[in-house]
Order: sequence, then C-alpha cells, then structure tokens
Amino acid sequence: MSYADRLIEAVRAKNTPLCVGLDPFPDKIPTFFGNAREDTSAVLKFFASIVEIARNHCAVVKPQLGLFEQFGEMGYATARLICEQARQQGLIVLLDAKRGDIGTTAEGYARATLGAAPGFNADCVTINPYMGLDTLEPFIAAAQANAKGVAVLVRTSNPGAGDVQDLQVGGAPVWRRVAEMLSPLQARLQGASGWSGLMVVAGATYPEEARALRETLQRSLFLVPGYGAQGASATDAVAGFVKTPKGLEGGIVSSSRAVSYPQAAQNATNLNDWRAAINEAMAAAAAELRTACAA
Repeated sequence: MSYADRLIEAVRAKNTPLCVGLDPFPDKIPTFFGNAREDTSAVLKFFASIVEIARNHCAVVKPQLGLFEQFGEMGYATARLICEQARQQGLIVLLDAKRGDIGTTAEGYARATLGAAPGFNADCVTINPYMGLDTLEPFIAAAQANAKGVAVLVRTSNPGAGDVQDLQVGGAPVWRRVAEMLSPLQARLQGASGWSGLMVVAGATYPEEARALRETLQRSLFLVPGYGAQGASATDAVAGFVKTPKGLEGGIVSSSRAVSYPQAAQNATNLNDWRAAINEAMAAAAAELRTACAA
C-alpha cells in the first residue's frame, strides 16, 4: 500500500487529522521522568509515554530531529528509538528533518531518514526545496521505491516565511512557483486513493495561501503546522483540505507544544495526573479538528 493510502486510511480510522509533534524541551519534561537536561533516558521515557497516549488520538507522530540532535549522539539514538516505538504502536512516523542538499549528500540524507537500519526507516521526511529540484530527486526516488512519502516545505507557518516565500517571481510569489514546480511530481507518489505522498507543508497561519496551494496541488496531502501554540485555529488549519463524502480531507495537522506540554501537565506532580492532562489535551485537539473537518 502506498504511503498516501496508508495515511489517508489511518486518518479516517481515527476520524481526525491530528498529528502529534514530538519536540523535546528539557526544561518542560517533568522531573518524575528524570533529569532531561543531563540524561537522555528521561527524554526517552517521556516520549514513550507521549506515544503510548497519542496512539489513541491520532494516526501520525512527527519527531523534530533538530531538537533531539541538541543532545548529541545520544539524542540522535533516542530519536531512532522513539521512531521504532511509534511504529510498533501502529503509528505513522513523519520525521521532521528538513533536509536539503544535492547529489550524493542528498542520497545519504535519504538513506538516513527513509532507509532501513541504521537509518530511521521513517514513513515520510520533511525536505527543503530551495536549492532546486535536484535536492528532491533522491528522496522522491527512495519514497517511490519503498512506499514512503516526502513532505516539501512550500508555505511555512513561521512569521519570517515571507522574507523569501513572498518574493515575486514573474508576477507570482515564490511559494506559488514552488508549488507549480512540484505539481508534475505528484503522480510519482500517487496511491489508489487518488492522494499523493508528495506532501507539501502549508502553514495554518496562512489559510488563504493554503487554499491557493490546493488549486495547484490537487492530489498532494498537506502537512499543516501552526495549529495550537502558534495560534492558528482548527478552521484555519484545514483551509486547504478538500470536501469529500467523508468530510474535509487531504492532510494532517500538527500540534506539538499544546498537546505535549499543556499547562495542566506542567502542573502535575505525579505520573497519573500528568497522563490525565496529556490525554485530555490530545483528546481536545483531536475533537476540535474532527469538528472542523465535519463543517
């Protein structure tokens, strides 16, 4: 089964497009897991618990590799273990690595992220297209050969996105030109569902741009950051989704800090209270997105 088909089927089974981001912030990890500043085993225990709860509320988790890498080689190893645990729990793993390079270096990155051990064996990886199409080819080829996906940065959610992405090129912004560049590639990762595993990152903080992206990329699944802690609403987050008999479909919506570090969990003094707070935060996000997709 193609990556796109697996993802859309899993989202339908959970009846929500929620994707839980796995972002380690050592100062926010409760001390009853250990000292996360000094011991990565605390980070592993924390996210093992997050993943265990997340499987009840979402189909996809998104480890942020850069935040694991801050812990050095043990952080990298911890990220790999978390990815493996998530797969064992039946979750789809979208590795947020934002790789972007050319030639044999890009091939190495593709093997490291999408390849089997010693690679991460992720189901999908985020990549940066702003060095050109040849940065994408090794990842797309690896995804095509192994029923994986790639998520290409197009219209990101950060405030500074416009510094480059809004620049005008031939009467249209750069983000639109990137979407046009990607459009012919959708078919290479298209599944029987009609959706393509050539995902695009379309920030929830720019809903009008997401709608415009959908006009160009009608088959691509969207990865939508910006919902939750960055302030975008659930309605904004699904602005680029498509109306179907099953409701609005066409991607996943990532939430990290709002579901992994809610205030109630930060205030918890024991594991049971913490788990209850995390469960409540994830359930609320899943329900809010479910409602938005049903509108």
